[in-house]
Amino acid sequence: MTSIALIDCNNFYVSCERVFNPSLNNKPVIVLSNNDGCVVARSQEVKDLGIKMGVPLFKIQGLVKRYRITVYSSNYALYADMSNRVMRIASEFSPSQEIYSIDECFLDMKGFKQAEINNYGQQIRKTIKIFVGLPVCVGIGSTKTLAKLANHIAKKNDGHNGVCVLNDMDSNHLTALFSKIGVGDVWGIGKSTQAGLINLGINSVLDLKQASPRNLRKQFSVVVERIVKELNGETCISLEKMAPDRKQFACSRSFGSPAFSLNELSEAIIAYTTRVARKLRQQKSLVNTVYIFIETNPFKQEEPQYFQGVSIALTQASSDTRILIKAALTGLKNIYKSGFSYKKAGVVLNDLSSSSQKQKGLFDDIGQQEKSESLMHAIDAANDMLGSGSIRFLGEGIKKKWDAKTKNKTPAYTTKIEEIPVALAH
Repeated sequence: MTSIALIDCNNFYVSCERVFNPSLNNKPVIVLSNNDGCVVARSQEVKDLGIKMGVPLFKIQGLVKRYRITVYSSNYALYADMSNRVMRIASEFSPSQEIYSIDECFLDMKGFKQAEINNYGQQIRKTIKIFVGLPVCVGIGSTKTLAKLANHIAKKNDGHNGVCVLNDMDSNHLTALFSKIGVGDVWGIGKSTQAGLINLGINSVLDLKQASPRNLRKQFSVVVERIVKELNGETCISLEKMAPDRKQFACSRSFGSPAFSLNELSEAIIAYTTRVARKLRQQKSLVNTVYIFIETNPFKQEEPQYFQGVSIALTQASSDTRILIKAALTGLKNIYKSGFSYKKAGVVLNDLSSSSQKQKGLFDDIGQQEKSESLMHAIDAANDMLGSGSIRFLGEGIKKKWDAKTKNKTPAYTTKIEEIPVALAH
């Protein structure tokens, strides 16, 4: 029987913070979004208090004080590095891995003995816990949808000890189990689809499993048809060994303090362009069109409102940060208007192509292109070694009044040499 495992880190952002501050274990912790706005990660203790994902911090200040909830700003550099460590370890347990998100990956368990697969899942959990310090759950099923469902069961039921193998269960056990899980807990079933299914009397996973795939395709989509087939053990969603190239890169942020001048907006646009240009090169892609936008705060209707964006077409596809910055600033000057209090800006790279398929022009300066590629490679390598932003363009500014609020951000424990934790021995 085919077996696919889903490894999912528990309460990932919170767990990353707990690795470096074990005193937070078993205590309520939340992590906030950019600019310390909304809750994006919750410990189980916070979930038990009924605090929902995405709720603005100001709405739960009373609960934070009453239950002494520890509040952290997002530390994305830390989370990304911890994710890379988990994924590297997980990849050692299977020849085929699909990294699905920052805290999840699928492993192909084809060829593993069914009698030993539960113990193998426990070994994965133990190894990641020892080497990275993060708790994970492992769900194993014959399809990706069943693996996701198994992981959900492993998280919700302590009796599984963090590993659930659906392939081991008999049909009666599966029927009883699936009848108790809501249809909204199935991977790929969104809120609107869930409401539509409930209107049809499909309330549980079992109901969905026993429904007609063809009929549901007519009423919903081919996606729902595939989900039903996968719940019945038919593989419709294959394991992707290589993540598909992204068709767009974007970076947008709300400012910590309003920006009023073209100078401040230019700093933000340069900073955001630098970030997306780095991601573009990591994918080995080039961009043909740069889109930038600026906007005021729509929640302050008493203030003058303004939103505008513009696309700038490049004369030639590029991944050189300097060229992209020049295009972005040209767009900014075209749409900027004085007299407004700007709250947000963003940069979007569209119309991407592979760097290996770059068309050369008749009058191209080959030597200049090679210098450009060498410079960008040197900057990226230095920032990889010394920490993101160690080398940056002066136009980003030094004292950034507009920068997002990160009042409670923890150190970059694993990516900046000067912020590595110090252990004292007596």
